[in-house]
Amino acid sequence: MSLLRQDPKASLTALFEHVESPDENVREKVLIFVREKVFPMKTELLKPQEEMERHVTDLIKKSLQDVTGAEFKMFMDFLKGLSIFGEKAAPERIQELLEIVEGQADLDAQFNVSDTDHIDRLMSCLYLALPIYVRGASNSKFLNYINKHLLPVFDKLSDEKKLDLLKNLAESSPYASAQDARSLLPSNLQLLKKYMPRRKTSEEINYTFVECLLYTFHQLASKTPNTTNSLCGYKIVTGQPSDRLGEDFSDLHKDFMERLTVVEESAKVTKKKLTQAIGEFGKAMVAAKDDAAKSELTEASKDNLGNEDLQQYIVIDPAIT
Repeated sequence: MSLLRQDPKASLTALFEHVESPDENVREKVLIFVREKVFPMKTELLKPQEEMERHVTDLIKKSLQDVTGAEFKMFMDFLKGLSIFGEKAAPERIQELLEIVEGQADLDAQFNVSDTDHIDRLMSCLYLALPIYVRGASNSKFLNYINKHLLPVFDKLSDEKKLDLLKNLAESSPYASAQDARSLLPSNLQLLKKYMPRRKTSEEINYTFVECLLYTFHQLASKTPNTTNSLCGYKIVTGQPSDRLGEDFSDLHKDFMERLTVVEESAKVTKKKLTQAIGEFGKAMVAAKDDAAKSELTEASKDNLGNEDLQQYIVIDPAIT
């Protein structure tokens, strides 16, 4: 530690060279040392502040070629705590943070839907990028990649990754540009229609998917309102030729309204079923004699409901336990 204090710049440079070491034991020990000893001393070591923060940022960026998700998050958390990326940071510094995340997501790589590691990394990086979008960085590259590569193969993703994608997309949508919103809306609407049946069906509706997609649709449509008429018959007058007010899209409007109505009516039935089930569950829990009986009731209630969207609402009230 004394060497670090004597010459922080040279010491950090030498230390980070070992982060790229092919010897996993050495690399792991260095990362632990960096996390537990070096990072907590940043105020003491990084002087002069701007120069040294720039230096350690460059060292970290160079070390990100082969890191785990947890290691990448550790480095990003550290970088976001530096003054050069702080609240008063210039827009180009905020964009630099985003470019680091985009680089880790490997958005220039050829997409392969069977490459689960890449998909996991994409979802993790998109989640890490959300706070950076809030600060004004552009999410255009991520959105274009999703629209071009992930949404066309949505059916081939696992249910877990589908949900991750839709949630992250929904949270990113408020920060989309008008141009990106216009490009993404058709794909979003097509997927939304897939999960909003036009006629009543015995199949369960995935309300979580529908909620995410409807939220995304609302956010994107608000940024490019003259697009909705030709997509689903919603006429929003902006005064531009692209409003296409002279054309008849009534069939599209009818189709979309019917789908919304089916979802609304199905949701009412589901809510009634849920309310009734929770009431019966509460009464049964009060009557249960011991913890084993209560546990059995909980599992039975989940099986009876059968819908994962409903199961999450089965919460044991402390008053009845």
